[in-house]
Amino acid sequence: MAIPDVVLLTKADCHLCTEARAAVERVTSALGVQWTEQAIDGNPELQERYAEEIPVVLVDGVQRDFWKIDEQRLTRTLKRTLDG
Repeated sequence: MAIPDVVLLTKADCHLCTEARAAVERVTSALGVQWTEQAIDGNPELQERYAEEIPVVLVDGVQRDFWKIDEQRLTRTLKRTLDG
């Protein structure tokens, strides 16, 4: 069973990021998966790449969702990884 690397990219003063944190937490908690959050503030490379799409969910380094996180899609993605 592969353990997915789930990262939520956020920025300061982002109301969508608050909603995304809750969505990612619900999905990952239900599946027993850990996740991390990384702010793009102060990181020019991430700001250039993701500035207009925040929040962004990455699974194993691949962008899987942005703005409004689709919990069903994230669940399917993580289950596929877990089932390997």
